[in-house]
Amino acid sequence: MTPRERLLTVLKGEIPDRVPVAPDFSNMIPAKLTGKPFWELYLYNNPPIWEAYIDCAKYFNIDVLMDGYFPFQYPGEPLPDEGWEAFVVEQNENRIVTQLSRKENGCREWKPFVNVYPVDNPPTRNLPVHKIGLPETPEHFEPLEGVRTFDRGAEGLKRAKRLMGDQGLVGVSVISSLALPNEEMIYWYYDNPDKHEEMAAQRVALAESRFHKIMALDEKPDFLCVGGSGTLIFQTVDMFRKIALPAVKRVVELATAAGISTHIHSCGPATELIRIMAEETTLTVIDPLEVPPMGDCDLKALKRKYGKNLTLKGNLHTTNVMLRGSREDVIRASKQAIDDAAENGRFILSTGDQCGRDTPFENLQAMVETAKTYGRY
Repeated sequence: MTPRERLLTVLKGEIPDRVPVAPDFSNMIPAKLTGKPFWELYLYNNPPIWEAYIDCAKYFNIDVLMDGYFPFQYPGEPLPDEGWEAFVVEQNENRIVTQLSRKENGCREWKPFVNVYPVDNPPTRNLPVHKIGLPETPEHFEPLEGVRTFDRGAEGLKRAKRLMGDQGLVGVSVISSLALPNEEMIYWYYDNPDKHEEMAAQRVALAESRFHKIMALDEKPDFLCVGGSGTLIFQTVDMFRKIALPAVKRVVELATAAGISTHIHSCGPATELIRIMAEETTLTVIDPLEVPPMGDCDLKALKRKYGKNLTLKGNLHTTNVMLRGSREDVIRASKQAIDDAAENGRFILSTGDQCGRDTPFENLQAMVETAKTYGRY
């Protein structure tokens, strides 16, 4: 089977030729593989990080489930920060810092946040200016020039799928399972109990609108993403149920009726989230099923309880095994995960969240090779 065929088989609940393998290296490994300063990818789109990810996936020959990395722009929806212009307010050999500004009634206004682009790490976005010791109104600034553009709409999605080819599947994000992603939103939640239903309803309406826009495309994504990193970190289960779950459920319901798979990525504690999605929805696949201390997942137990309801994707420890472990450690952990969850299909061997920048390439290769040999049905 090709990686694409293998994944389609697993997502349908059928048994492929072997266990698919897709270590999560959505950012740092692809950027490192280019040999360029990381800001070339994240700031200047040279190439954009999603394109570097596809190249990296082909380099390691994994079964790609590209869950929302392509930044699809929905027709009729404004781009974030539309009307604002980015300026470089600091640049040295270690980082580039940008800040948004616009002119109002002849006066220049600055947002009190910056994006920091390190030379060798992914960016930190929307960081309060004072946290890096810069003034809110910069003393020196230059226009941001040289940013490459690419189509983020229907034609861009087509291009992403062409670049992917038979290496895997391309997903598009519809709505997030993380509706309250920061401290400000948590305060809003407790300060405005009378607005919870309204916010949940607005999210359902947005999700439905986006779903129908996707269905109107002449070439659709392979699956739809409804996840959010750390769903149950800022949000309690009760918050998730009240604000986020209604829209997630609606997308899953619509997608299932249309024959399209759905995916949740949620790092951190996820056992209760998995139970909810397995028992109350027809979600197709969930990852990364992190083990303690980052998460609370027991892969073998999850497979036993929910392996007939949805596809599990995980969950080798990204630090102890992938980053610091030996090749033998990776092989041993990969075999254990296959033993714990591969029976009767509906399992994708992966990592418990993203692999760090300095993860040895031989460890990634060992994981892939173990799936190809030990993971055969």
